[in-house]
Amino acid sequence: MAFSVNTNGAALAALRNLNVTNASLEITQSQINTGLEIAGARDGAAVFAIAQQLRSDLAGLNSVQDSLNRASSSLDVAIAGGEAISDLLIEMRELAVAAADEGLDSDSRTALNDEFIELRDQIDSIATSADFNGTNAINTGGSSISAITNDTGTTSISVAAVDLSLSGLSLASTVIGTDASTAATAVTTLDTALTTVNNALSDFGAFGTRLDVQQSFTTRLSDSIEVGIGNIVDADLAQASADLQALQVQQQLGLQALSIANQAPQSILSLFGG
Repeated sequence: MAFSVNTNGAALAALRNLNVTNASLEITQSQINTGLEIAGARDGAAVFAIAQQLRSDLAGLNSVQDSLNRASSSLDVAIAGGEAISDLLIEMRELAVAAADEGLDSDSRTALNDEFIELRDQIDSIATSADFNGTNAINTGGSSISAITNDTGTTSISVAAVDLSLSGLSLASTVIGTDASTAATAVTTLDTALTTVNNALSDFGAFGTRLDVQQSFTTRLSDSIEVGIGNIVDADLAQASADLQALQVQQQLGLQALSIANQAPQSILSLFGG
C-alpha cells in the first residue's frame, strides 16, 4: 500500500472491524439487559412473529383460566346452597314422619307443623342467596354456569340451572297439618323434592369434576406454551456473559489498532526529514 496522507487504508479497516465489534457488543448487552435473544422483529422477524402468536395464545388461555375460576366459584356457591336445602328437606321429612304418627296429640302436631314451616320457608332464603357474581343456578329463573375452554372463546362447557326454590320443588304450600294423613302426604312430596335436589347436586358435582380437569389441562398447556416461547426467544445468559467479556477485549484491541493505524501517516514526515 502506498504512503498517503489523504487515504489511510489501515485506519479504515481498523474502524470497520471496531464497528463490527461494537455492534456485536450492543447486541450482547441487550440480551443481558432483557434476557431475550429475540426482543423485537429486527432481531429475527420469523421467530419474533412465531413468539408473538404464541403470546397471543397464552393470553387467551389466561382468559380461559379466569373463566374457569369464575365458573368454579359459582358452582361452589350453588353446591353449598343445594346441600343446605337437602339438609333442610331431611329435617322436614323427619318432622313429617313424626307427625304421621296416629297417636300424636294435637299440641305436639301443631308444634311440629310450626317448626316444619320455619324450615320450609328457609329454603327460599337459601335459594335466593346462592348468588356469585350475578350467577345463581338454584333459584327461580336461575342462570346456567358456563366457562370457555379454548383460547379463541369458541368452545365452552356448562351445567344447567335447577330451580331448588319452594316453587321449583313444589313445596310452597306443603305443611304437616293437623292430621296424620296430611303429614304422610308431606312425606311423599318431600321424597320427590329430595330426589330433585340430590339429582341436581349430582349434576353439579360431575360438572365440578369436569371443571377441575379442564383447569388442570389449561394450566399444563399454558406452562408448555410459556416454556416454548422461552425456548425460542430467551437468551443463553451464560453464553452471553462469555461473549461480553470476549467482545470487551476485542473492543479494547480494536481501539488500540485504530490508534496505531491513525499514527501511521506521521511516518511520512521522516521521508522529508521532518
